[in-house]
Amino acid sequence: QVQLVESGGGSVQAGGSLRLSCEVSEDIFGFDLGWYRQAPGKERELVATRPRWGSPNYADSVQGRFTASRDNGKNTMYLQMNNLKPEDTAVYYCHAHQGASDYWGQGTQVTVSS
Repeated sequence: QVQLVESGGGSVQAGGSLRLSCEVSEDIFGFDLGWYRQAPGKERELVATRPRWGSPNYADSVQGRFTASRDNGKNTMYLQMNNLKPEDTAVYYCHAHQGASDYWGQGTQVTVSS
């Protein structure tokens, strides 16, 4: 029922930047949001959280390079990714949580070459 659509993925060289967007079909004011990624041969991992209140949290591997933000008026969450590394290559997923419900986007591919 709640739909999340990621966009902004692509292929870049190491050191480049991308900005991912996650558009949500509902008012996101009451949602805790986050970004996950799944690299080849690995399990899905948390990249960043962007809760309703408070500051974002980041995985150690992206700390200082990625910035998660949200625009409640546009029902959109963003992930600004700077100084990308080949190890950042993965499918990135948007996640929303409210109460006992969890929602996932379809994912967007990010490929970083050296």
